[in-house]
Amino acid sequence: MADKKIIAVVGATGAQGGGLVRAIMSDKSGQFTARALTRNPDSEKARELAALGAEVVAADVDDPATISSAFEGAYGAFCVTFFWEHFSPAKELEQVRTFAEAASAQGLRHVIWSTLEDTRNWVPLDDDRMPTLQGSYKVPHFDAKGEANALFTDAGVPTTFLQTSFYWDNLIHFGMGPRADENGNLGFALPMGDKKLPGIAAADIGRCAYGIFKAGDEYIGRTVGIAGEHLTGAEMAAALSEAYGQPVAYIPVPFEVYRGLDFPGADDLGNMFQFNHDFEDYFCGARPIDGTRALNPKTQGFGEWLEAHKDRIPVDSA
Repeated sequence: MADKKIIAVVGATGAQGGGLVRAIMSDKSGQFTARALTRNPDSEKARELAALGAEVVAADVDDPATISSAFEGAYGAFCVTFFWEHFSPAKELEQVRTFAEAASAQGLRHVIWSTLEDTRNWVPLDDDRMPTLQGSYKVPHFDAKGEANALFTDAGVPTTFLQTSFYWDNLIHFGMGPRADENGNLGFALPMGDKKLPGIAAADIGRCAYGIFKAGDEYIGRTVGIAGEHLTGAEMAAALSEAYGQPVAYIPVPFEVYRGLDFPGADDLGNMFQFNHDFEDYFCGARPIDGTRALNPKTQGFGEWLEAHKDRIPVDSA
């Protein structure tokens, strides 16, 4: 393993990074090995990665010295942030600046940055179709990532900009699955009207990233969008009906209603869904399914993902 190229994986115990570490370590004949970065190397998830043969190192995205040290000697890095931990675009930008400066200082040959669009290029702040949030953003968790792209470019870091899609795993972890009414009837609420939403299994993001690394320099300097399927809310509800063996009705929630829901970030997500809705042709076109499967031939469709994970999706009952 000493002659293999090291990929430093930020957020290795998370959904995206964990998928990449597993993809690298399962390819025993591949040219890469994984260095898993985590704040807590003693966590259960970190120990699972170590058991796969990954090098697990302590690093904190809010401590630049630890990131630079963790990048030392690596060929490349996968960089990702978790906006929902702090809800701060400024913090997001500072973390990405840390990645870019460390990658430049350590001479990395290929960085994949898990990013999203800066929606202000489509919806200026004076466009009142959706509210402006935090003073200068439309979709803060998108916009900050898109704004941060320039930090890698300005630092001269060879970078692939990987644009992800809606995680189907949100149905498991963020309460977005079906809900039962007082009569036990299941409904699936999504503010997408009749428009298609690109989606993907979180683990497949990491597998696609591995496909990009395996392609060498081919994707450096490029923006690559990925999705497993483009589905309407009604199509997702139909797949849920099939998985559960009972009807699941699609409930197209109005954007303004979703923005007013009582959970942190509801306004951000409401704006996100409206952006996806209003710019469906662009958003789906930027995430081609055939291109995704070229990177990861085993990319799952929604039905396949549901079959494996339906028992993990909480279904709230009235």
